[in-house]
Amino acid sequence: MNLKIKYLYAILISFLFTAQNGFSQSAKTNLPQLKVSKNQHYFVTGDEKPFFWLGDTGWLTFGKLDRAGVDKYFKDRKEKGFNVVQVMVLHTLNVTNVYGDMALINEDVSKPLITAGNNFKNPTEYDYWDHVDYTLDVAQKNGIYVAMVPVWGTNVSKGNKVNKEQATEYAKFLANRYKNKTNIIWLNGGDTHGNEFTDIWNAIGNTLKTNNPDQLVTFHPFGRTDSSENYHNAAWLDFNMFQSGHRRYDQDTLKNSFKEDNYKFVQRDLTLKPTKPTLDGEPSYEGIPHGLHDTLQPKWTDNDVRRYGYWSVFAGAAGYTYGHSAVMQMFRKGDKPAYGNKELWTNAINAPGAKQMVYIKKLMLTFPYLDRVPDQSLIANQGEKYDYQIATRGTNYALIYTYNGRKITVNMAKISGNEVNASWYNPRNGKETKIGIVPNKGVQEFQPSGDKKDGNDWVLILRSK
Repeated sequence: MNLKIKYLYAILISFLFTAQNGFSQSAKTNLPQLKVSKNQHYFVTGDEKPFFWLGDTGWLTFGKLDRAGVDKYFKDRKEKGFNVVQVMVLHTLNVTNVYGDMALINEDVSKPLITAGNNFKNPTEYDYWDHVDYTLDVAQKNGIYVAMVPVWGTNVSKGNKVNKEQATEYAKFLANRYKNKTNIIWLNGGDTHGNEFTDIWNAIGNTLKTNNPDQLVTFHPFGRTDSSENYHNAAWLDFNMFQSGHRRYDQDTLKNSFKEDNYKFVQRDLTLKPTKPTLDGEPSYEGIPHGLHDTLQPKWTDNDVRRYGYWSVFAGAAGYTYGHSAVMQMFRKGDKPAYGNKELWTNAINAPGAKQMVYIKKLMLTFPYLDRVPDQSLIANQGEKYDYQIATRGTNYALIYTYNGRKITVNMAKISGNEVNASWYNPRNGKETKIGIVPNKGVQEFQPSGDKKDGNDWVLILRSK
């Protein structure tokens, strides 16, 4: 065999090996690495382009979706404008995926169960971690970053099943296996109290960050709490994440709680030093009962997920994570439901709120993004609870949100120009309606259309003329 034939033969073998094992040519398909913007408030890609985090909670994706389900889910989320999906790597220590593959040996996080090869057609060569790899590749092809919780918090907090040494070894495994993945973000913790088992969470965070310094790391905390309360100054924490939670105002009995006012987490976090981006990583899920556990309670709706989104983003958050009760648990026919859910995930991906989330991302990226600041001085009468109105602006634009159609009274002259073009933006369908030219001085009043009622939400847009 001459050298030319040998060379062509080697290329053919390499091609067949790549196709059989499902490996992607990462140099051509990798998403740009995300990083914190220079002003420390937002996210940007490696070439400094603004990145608005629009997340979905697909927590049980790795365990409950087969490859066809993975393909369907990420394709749908791409079409609806989502660019981040939050998932659990290990929901439990005995987790088994839809193909019957266990993740761990003897429920020990330091001993991942790995088989040689990753041929999808040969079950003996395809394991839990290969399915994770497949999911990450599908996400990347759809332009989606995967924010992964290494091990859900209850596995640490209940029964103390994970010690520091095991956690460190496990984090080393994750860091090494996924060191070349540019579409990974790490959510340390997982619905857990940040002041408990800090040695384990710091071990995981430090190990992930030390081994892969370019991958962003944060902490997903318990309801009504914030990563900043315990880890703001940790070297491994790149940005803050809070869980505003699922209770109504009147259901929340916690002391010093922000209750439904999720914008207050943002306002507090942005006063801390050093400055770090922050966002709501788990507000009330669409389709879940108020307060979670009493299935006779009303369910949160698309109105509520919009309110949480605009409140937190206009307060200065770097993005927002949406959730739906059926999708977060990937509810399938025959599953035992959590929180009274009866809807299949394949139907719930088309819930009203899921379709509406893209409009907040489009709105924010319509204007110069990185110099955007919250500015409540624009509003003459901010209101309380559902009457609360919130404003954000740049040099030559301002955006003010009302949740219930209440009149917006604006202190003008906060942006440039002698006059402004005013319009209404509908968060339910993304349509903009012109109001007209308004003097940029004094106090001006703007009345949205429709009745004053919860869910009749609008954004007032003011542009310098």
